[in-house]
Amino acid sequence: MTTGDAAARDPRAGGAGGAGGAGGDAAALERCLAAGGVAVFPADTVYGLACDPEDADAVARLYELKGRPPRKPSAVMFFALERALAALGDDLGPRTRALAALLLPGAVSLLLPNPNRRFPLACGPDPATLGLRVPRLPALAAVTRPALQSSANRAGEPDARTLAQVPAALRAGADLVLDGGELPGTPSTVIDLRRFERDGAYAIVRPGLLPEAVVARAAAQVVA
Repeated sequence: MTTGDAAARDPRAGGAGGAGGAGGDAAALERCLAAGGVAVFPADTVYGLACDPEDADAVARLYELKGRPPRKPSAVMFFALERALAALGDDLGPRTRALAALLLPGAVSLLLPNPNRRFPLACGPDPATLGLRVPRLPALAAVTRPALQSSANRAGEPDARTLAQVPAALRAGADLVLDGGELPGTPSTVIDLRRFERDGAYAIVRPGLLPEAVVARAAAQVVA
C-alpha cells in the first residue's frame, strides 16, 4: 500500500518535479489511490488528503489521521470535469449540469442531489447529498480515479497553505506526499445546488476562494 514520497515544484502549473515532473505526480497519485493509500497533495486552494472513495479501509485511515468524526461527510474529487460529469450521469439535470460546467474546474465544492446514492462512504448520514470537487490542477488532470478528499489538517485546525503547515503526523502517516509550494490558503466556496434544478435556487454554505459574485453571475446565466 505504501507508494513512497514524491515532491513536485508546482503541480498546479505543470512544472517539473522530483517525482519525474507533472506526469510523475499524476501517476504517483493514481497508484496511491489504486493501492488503497492516503495521499497529501496540493489542491488549487489548500493542501488536502485523498484516498479511494470506495475503499472503506482507506477512508477510515484518512478520517483517523485527520481526527475527523466518521459521520461527517467529505467531498469526492475528480481531476477532470468530463470524468465528473460522466460519473454522475443522469443524477444531474440539465440546469445543474450547465452551472457545474461554468464553475468547474475551480475553487468550489458543490452539494448535489445524489438520487442513486453514489459514493456512500463520502456522504456521511445524508446519502441523498454528494459533495463534488473538480480543482483546477493541470498537472493532475491525468488522474483518472476519483478521490475522497478533505483538507490536510487536524479537524478544527487551520488549513495548510504550505506543505510545512500540514501537521507532521499527517505527512508521516500518508503513503504519498506531493509538494506544490505555497497555495492560496483559502478553502473552496461551498455551494448548495440541491434545489437548483427545480427552481434555480442556490445557497452559499461557506464563503471561500471563489467570490460569491462569480457564482451569482454564472447562476443568472443558466436560469436566464
